[in-house]
Amino acid sequence: MNHAISTFHWHCKHTWKKSAKNTSWCLIGCSIGDFGTILYFQITQIPWPVMSIMILAIINGLITSIVLETIVLFRQNFKFNQALKTALGMSFISMISMEIAMNVTDVILTGGAMLTWWVVPIMLFVGFITPWPYNYWRLKKYNIACH
Repeated sequence: MNHAISTFHWHCKHTWKKSAKNTSWCLIGCSIGDFGTILYFQITQIPWPVMSIMILAIINGLITSIVLETIVLFRQNFKFNQALKTALGMSFISMISMEIAMNVTDVILTGGAMLTWWVVPIMLFVGFITPWPYNYWRLKKYNIACH
């Protein structure tokens, strides 16, 4: 029996704290591209279907998350190629679940592609909570983190 599997538990405060930090960085990066895209369409009122805007917001959120992560790692003395490779190797499961959770929340609460003062904090909360347990598990089980 694998020792790492048999000793896994959900009770490590240190791992929850570190995984929360990692999830927060991901949330910042994803939110920049996601919210920026939604806001652009909201301001310009370009008549695009809501689903198309949401898909573009997800893609842009993934891109900005990778860019931010590359910058953070580069500033931590990674070589650019190594920083980019690490950023691209981050968990897309985590990022995609975060993006989908935020955008589904937006659709449910506003009809989609609509940022309001009250929906943004809810989207951020749902976007954080959704991948956080996965990030904890990944960090605890494999000691894999991007920061």
